[in-house]
Amino acid sequence: MTDDTPRGAAPSRRTILRAGSGAAAILPVGAILPLGIPAVHAAERTVRLSYQRSSTLLTVLKARGTLDERLKPLGFAPSWHLFTSVIEPMNAGAVDLHADVADAVPIFTQSAEAPLTFYAREVGAPSAEAIIVPAESPIRTIADLRGRTVGVSRGSGCHFILAAALKNAGLTFADIKPAYLQAPEGLAAFGQGSLDAWVIWDPFLAIAQAKRPVRVLADATGLSSYHRYYLANDRFVAENPRVVAVVYDALQDAGRWVKAEPDAAVALLAPIWGDLAPDIVATVNRRRTYAVTPVVRAELGEQQAIADTFHEAKLIPRKLDATAVKIWQPAPERG
Repeated sequence: MTDDTPRGAAPSRRTILRAGSGAAAILPVGAILPLGIPAVHAAERTVRLSYQRSSTLLTVLKARGTLDERLKPLGFAPSWHLFTSVIEPMNAGAVDLHADVADAVPIFTQSAEAPLTFYAREVGAPSAEAIIVPAESPIRTIADLRGRTVGVSRGSGCHFILAAALKNAGLTFADIKPAYLQAPEGLAAFGQGSLDAWVIWDPFLAIAQAKRPVRVLADATGLSSYHRYYLANDRFVAENPRVVAVVYDALQDAGRWVKAEPDAAVALLAPIWGDLAPDIVATVNRRRTYAVTPVVRAELGEQQAIADTFHEAKLIPRKLDATAVKIWQPAPERG
């Protein structure tokens, strides 16, 4: 069943076929459960999900009630928790399924030995994060940031973009004045002229570009693919693989819906994102791929580059094998 399937419509063949391999079977009332799938108890359990303002697909699922519908046959109901800073709740295990995060964030959580499992990846969109300055600024290159105040969110994907860009220019964090600000604080500070430069991601990047003329010194192109990763608590994944499978399927369907119905997606997201102008939301949605895929260990090489850069910059205390992480994968499609 896709996000735009009418309520009460028959389940998709894909969903039913995958039920025996860890996915949820969404069956009509009165249907016989396939062999090996236990009946669902009446009492609902809560699955706690975090999200942040950049969590487009999770926001879509929340707004449309998709997970309320799809998790009910498993005896679960979603509970939503909004965070501006995600590393602390991820390290603390504050929720079961965590907000999608930029590629750099799992390096910090892995360094903290947080019990987290990768369960999905949104294919990268390097133009969706950038280092920007006011259009009238004399700063023209990354090298010009020497001695300047640069806003960045600690532990974010932009933290890596800044570190990598500085390194390419022969600079380090010691050569600038980093101002560690959460994205909403950075937006205000940049607008007030308190920052010489700001490293930020969408939708805040698109908001800043709409508020005043800005110059992009560099986006993530050539530095990072800006994949976004979805992680869950190890124990929750081990105990509830069918819930994870349902959420994974729903994320894929939400991504397809946003791209297939861009006007409807803008109408849904604009008021949720603080009554943003439709053109800002449309810009964000054009830059992001929203293509949700399995996490493949052999494709985590870029994560290692991030880990090595952070260790060299003394942002994490020890070297990491960034590929040595737990990964959940969906069952193979069966025709």
